Amino acid sequence: MTTTQELTQAEAAYVDEIAEFFVGEGLPLIAGRVIGWLLISDPPEQTPAQLTAALQVSRSSISSAMRLLTPSGLVERTRRRGDRSEYFRIAPEGWSRMLMRRYSQTTAFREVTERGLELLAGAEPARRERLEQVTDLYRFLESELPALLERWRSRQQGGRP
Repeated sequence: MTTTQELTQAEAAYVDEIAEFFVGEGLPLIAGRVIGWLLISDPPEQTPAQLTAALQVSRSSISSAMRLLTPSGLVERTRRRGDRSEYFRIAPEGWSRMLMRRYSQTTAFREVTERGLELLAGAEPARRERLEQVTDLYRFLESELPALLERWRSRQQGGRP
């Protein structure tokens, strides 16, 4: 199916299911719909005009969604030789790149929570409890995520663990 045609009911429902998942993750609905469509579109690279037509949204909505989706590395902008149009697609390794970006924020947030614990050093234990819990979680994630990501890389390179 090409994007110059309308999505089937099943495709539209699936795109909306993906979108609702990402709305729950804090993304706007249109950004989630873009992810959903780029996961199943044919061809996998879509121009803003194709996205607009397929998702039945405005060009400005697509532009706004792309400003949110490209910095994470999940969606990338690409061009074709001899074609002046820009295309968007789910980037190869995009999901891993997005998770790596989130992982890199783990240390930064753990450091913020530790500053909070220093701030509350003399406070009652009940007041410190919430910060201690989140700090412990982020310390755990910080220690465990590198090994998990390394196992994923190994698996992707054919060395399934």
